[in-house]
Amino acid sequence: MKVLLFIASGMLFLAIADLPIGYYTIVRFVATITAVVVFVSEFQNRITLWMIIFGLIAIVFNPIIPVYLHNKDLWMIIDFFAGIMFLIKALTINKDCFGPLNNRTKL
Repeated sequence: MKVLLFIASGMLFLAIADLPIGYYTIVRFVATITAVVVFVSEFQNRITLWMIIFGLIAIVFNPIIPVYLHNKDLWMIIDFFAGIMFLIKALTINKDCFGPLNNRTKL
């Protein structure tokens, strides 16, 4: 999941530039899928601030029912904020994200 978070973060930071509309469509899919993955993993633990943040990110970047803001400056702020959230989450994930699956006893 860490790699997916870094990819989404990088794509969101790159989305601040003036790029073709196709790139922003791909960013919507990547950001939404990544936000849903984080939302579900946080939901399995308990309701946290991360769950609320990534739930909102999934809603804003949703490609099925898109949010059209028609203001590039506002989207730049949202892209930057979302990129920061993905980056912080990637850097705060435990290295042992598989839990008991990695706790094998050595013979």
